[in-house]
Amino acid sequence: MSKTVWNVDTLHSEIQFKVKHLVISTITGSFTSFSGNAVTEQDQFENAEIAFTVDVTSVNTAQIARDEHLRSADFFDTTKYPEFRFNSNTFTKLDQNRYRLVGNLTAKGVTKLIELEAEYGGTERDSWGTLKVGFQVSGSINRKDFGITFNALTETGGLALGEKIDIIANIQLAKEI
Repeated sequence: MSKTVWNVDTLHSEIQFKVKHLVISTITGSFTSFSGNAVTEQDQFENAEIAFTVDVTSVNTAQIARDEHLRSADFFDTTKYPEFRFNSNTFTKLDQNRYRLVGNLTAKGVTKLIELEAEYGGTERDSWGTLKVGFQVSGSINRKDFGITFNALTETGGLALGEKIDIIANIQLAKEI
């Protein structure tokens, strides 16, 4: 069987994350620079090999001071670790539109196996005839598993930041010709 390469269309994709602040509200951020691809057997995504890289310096929470703090050694330490990397181990079809994506995430020099869900959004040709496929990838990780442990105490002794990070990526892939 022949291999097909699908590249992430960064103009039509986004990566967001959500974290609890003071346990009472959720802060949303994004990464604006990333790349990746999927390699499939012909056009079948089951068992696709997926590789993804995020430029961590591109973090954006709409607050300049918070973004600078996230880039610091307290959090991402982007001077030493400028990228997050994900490489799939399995991409298994669960039903007509849902897949389980399991692979290794490397963040801040730590590699851990994570599991995400991918929901197939459809296939369509764009105005130039390029075949596109859409997926929404979601899941959660514990930031402490990756050595991102900074936290502050509130006046009442509570933690300022949650440990669970929700990930939501809307990804459009373009078939390489």
